[in-house]
Amino acid sequence: MTIDITGLPHERISFCPSPLGELGAVLHALAEPGHHARLHAWTTATAAALKPELADRLHQADFMWRFNRSDILLPARPRETLAEELDDLDRMDDEKYVGSALELSCSRHYADGAPSPLVDERMRRRALDLANARGPHRAAFVERMLVDPSGTRAWVRRLLEDCDEAFFADTWRRVRGGLAADARHKTELIRRRGLAGAVADASSAMTLEEDERGARIVVDKLALGRTSAEGTGVTFLPTAFGRPHLVAVHAPGWQPVIQYPVPTSDPAGPAPVETVELRLEAVAHPLRMRLCRSLARGAYTTGELVDAHGITAPEVSRHLSVMKKAGLITTRRRGRYVLHQLDVSAVARLGSDFLESVLR
Repeated sequence: MTIDITGLPHERISFCPSPLGELGAVLHALAEPGHHARLHAWTTATAAALKPELADRLHQADFMWRFNRSDILLPARPRETLAEELDDLDRMDDEKYVGSALELSCSRHYADGAPSPLVDERMRRRALDLANARGPHRAAFVERMLVDPSGTRAWVRRLLEDCDEAFFADTWRRVRGGLAADARHKTELIRRRGLAGAVADASSAMTLEEDERGARIVVDKLALGRTSAEGTGVTFLPTAFGRPHLVAVHAPGWQPVIQYPVPTSDPAGPAPVETVELRLEAVAHPLRMRLCRSLARGAYTTGELVDAHGITAPEVSRHLSVMKKAGLITTRRRGRYVLHQLDVSAVARLGSDFLESVLR
């Protein structure tokens, strides 16, 4: 896939993190965890913690990020906050928004600038057929978007805002500093080594080609596409959750955007070997495994655990101490009570089989 940048000033080429772009990558990782083995612990823990109602809404709309990433989730002009980027989306006209949102698969019409299904009956039938093939929930959602685009757009915004409140805000706080640092590094590389150096540093699958015909950014993907950045620019979005994907917006009428994975794609980072040993020893005891099962479902006091498991308070306290030292539980005080709860994300890093067994 090529992006023609002939004559484009370097100041029109930007590297910048985007909260909406990262949320799109996060939602894809949740929808297709098999694509993201290094994020398995995070996706398992986050999916397990989702409220059923939110999980159901994500299922209805997941073709916007499961199969292809909708272009509306990859802003050409990133903002500081998710709310600002969602405000920008609200200013987009219905035809462009719906045409992008209902890009359900690797469409042969994508590079042609096909008309929106809101105004073209053939594209409308195609969108409905593809949605029906993927189940009644998605079909109902697509039909609703075609009948009531403004109401469905508001529904999508609320969904993304609810994801932000449920899990993404905390995730974004942890990764945005690293993404901003990577973007600054790429900008400095343009100054010191030229655009070719920055592009190559972003991904070994990207190159800058320059000859008598002009200059092009070439993205090595198993897909063909061609676009021009003339009159607009090119935006590069670093992502902590995107690996192994290298996503490129190249539809006619859209500013080219490339989302590339930063070198460290596991936002939590690897745990020290000593910590892993402590955690494995902590969960190896059969009683502590049963305590994990209780603590995975909610916060309990020592007294409640005594009643639930039929053991003495000193025994419970001793086992909780082992688990806390291993970083498997969190505690908080509520009045005169101390509540203990399993840190599901830490347990998930030990393995999904163990986590699923305590959540079963």
